Amino acid sequence: MNTDGFTTCLWFDDQAEQAAQYYTSIFPNSQLGETVRYTEAGPGPAGTVITADFVANGQKFVALNGGPEFTFDEAISFQIHCDDQKEVDHYWSELTKDGGEEGPCGWVKDKFGLSWQVVPVRLMEMISSPDRTKAARATEAMLSMTKLDVAALEKAYAGE
Repeated sequence: MNTDGFTTCLWFDDQAEQAAQYYTSIFPNSQLGETVRYTEAGPGPAGTVITADFVANGQKFVALNGGPEFTFDEAISFQIHCDDQKEVDHYWSELTKDGGEEGPCGWVKDKFGLSWQVVPVRLMEMISSPDRTKAARATEAMLSMTKLDVAALEKAYAGE
């Protein structure tokens, strides 16, 4: 096996190139890679995109124009571990604009239907606390939210 790790392949109907541009515009440490186009041999029209390679936040992806047979669902999602509320707000805003959908407990679907979990690192610390009462309060607060609110989670955790 190549030592470069794994590449996640994302199947799109015909928006692979747009998706690669979209994701690289949102995340730091991102770049577009090679775009492969059909030749006269097909099976798609010559010159149209088959795949678009990209890196988003240091992770390798390939966007594939595979047709309408498959679509994304919540069984697969990407977690964005945010350092603070500013990052939560940024990614939430970017991923919900242009047709994205807000979901419960920090989940969002972007305009392509791909699911993301926008999660403050602090939440993970709170819900894994050895103080199970505090952890339960933070969890209960999280379950009542759409976009996660770090200050409100901290208050719940503290019992305020």
